[in-house]
Amino acid sequence: MKILIIDSRNLISQLISNRLEPLGHKITIEPNKNDATELMTSESFDVVFIDPSPLTSARAPIINLRLATGHYPYIIQMGNNLKQKEAIESGANDRLKKPINNDKLDDIIDNAKYLISLIKQIGDDSEDFPSAGGIIAKSAFNQLFLSAIDRADRYGERSFIVFISITNYSHIYEIEGPAAANYTVAKLSNHLVRLRRQSDIIAQTKANEFALLLQRPIYETEPNDAANRFAEAIHNFDDLFKSDGVSPEANIKLIDLPVGSHIIEHNITK
Repeated sequence: MKILIIDSRNLISQLISNRLEPLGHKITIEPNKNDATELMTSESFDVVFIDPSPLTSARAPIINLRLATGHYPYIIQMGNNLKQKEAIESGANDRLKKPINNDKLDDIIDNAKYLISLIKQIGDDSEDFPSAGGIIAKSAFNQLFLSAIDRADRYGERSFIVFISITNYSHIYEIEGPAAANYTVAKLSNHLVRLRRQSDIIAQTKANEFALLLQRPIYETEPNDAANRFAEAIHNFDDLFKSDGVSPEANIKLIDLPVGSHIIEHNITK
């Protein structure tokens, strides 16, 4: 990935660069915030690290960075004793405390990769899945997904996505044919429609995958409860796993927006 580091202290920039450059990332260091913002207008970066000091608020420089580019960069605010909630409210995706912890740095880069790939995958309009029986189209879900990310930038709101998939769909397809593979997905689809609450928004995002968007949860544990509830219900859905051939395998994972982290993951086999 192309990574821009904005920090007036060269030592921190070098520490991050020394960690990430050997992994194949292309690093650019620009200590001046205004020059970095100008650079963003002409060059595309996937990830941006920024320490807003000596400014007391990171909101303005981070929003300026977002406005300067035509795509969505993953922005990490750096600072001492910085809380994740504060960084998100400033318009960033996550925060990196100083002094730099390499394990935390690696986790953030993994989250950035995942969110960037997720934006590309959901926004890919080469294959849409139309709405049917309570499941909305992938293209419609993409608009809600982008809106959730935008609300994180504007208002510091966090959203969550529960992804539910048949992980061995390709294997079923190869061994038993497309009819059997698609019938398995259809059974899962029908069950999800029955499980969902009226306010739940569910879309088909891949041939073998569905996504449930949870916006502005009322209480802190609501996203975790939803992911665990779906996992338990699918585990108990015996009809999904009935097969004379390849038995389906399901995966349920909870993703935090705008961080891109995996909070919960369940793999279900029978």
